[in-house]
Amino acid sequence: MVQYLSHFNLIWLGILASLCAGLATGVGSIPIFFTKNVSKKILDMLLGIAAGVMLAATSFSLIVPAIEKGGGGVKGSTITLIGILCGGFFIDAIDKYFPDTNLLTNAVDEINEEQAIDSLAITISRRLRKTWLFVLAITIHNFPEGLAVGVGFGDGDIANGLSLAIGIGLQNFPEGLAVALPLVRDGFSRKKSFLIALASGLVEPIGGLLGVSLVQVSKPILPFAMAFAAGAMLFVIAHEIIPETQSQEGHSKQATHAMLVGFVIMMFLDNTLG
Repeated sequence: MVQYLSHFNLIWLGILASLCAGLATGVGSIPIFFTKNVSKKILDMLLGIAAGVMLAATSFSLIVPAIEKGGGGVKGSTITLIGILCGGFFIDAIDKYFPDTNLLTNAVDEINEEQAIDSLAITISRRLRKTWLFVLAITIHNFPEGLAVGVGFGDGDIANGLSLAIGIGLQNFPEGLAVALPLVRDGFSRKKSFLIALASGLVEPIGGLLGVSLVQVSKPILPFAMAFAAGAMLFVIAHEIIPETQSQEGHSKQATHAMLVGFVIMMFLDNTLG
């Protein structure tokens, strides 16, 4: 398969692979057409698997190659270290400042003020705000995932790019369900919830295009770009996905076990594809 794909343009491969990974978010939301009562335990375990898959993809498909392509030793490790920190701080900055300028948040705040007497309306609007902010957070965080896929294809290592696309696609399944379920519970139609979940994943091809194009234009930035994508993904895993699985409802151990399963599955796939 890798040999067959090597005949195609790398930029198009990067875009298509990141698009497929993004579409997995929509596919993952399909269960809402059959039920909206997915237990928190199952969702935590699915997100645990997603965290494990992302950790393995980040480690074996981004960080290790970044060190090798950066020259190995002190030089490669230094480039990778700087790239990881830059990627993590970049996503942290987006997390800090984006919600403050969000129109949906401001609109809900206005509703809260106008209906301050009605405690039920306040509860509902706050829940809607939390749901929408979660959807937007997932959408924003899908960008570095697409970037990682694009960078993976950027240097011509199709096996590495495929491994990343598969890993990110796998972890997008529970992510799509996690986006769609709260929307259905808050009164959105199943069709609209599905489309919103699907749309949240479609920022990945944009990141894929940017990643593969940057590396094609300037090969020397490849190690830094890989490390930057790794840092962005590590921040998402540590700040969003893992805390979400460590609920107070007693599912943290099952979610941790699921994370280990996701990690070893992705480790196997990565080394088999490579």
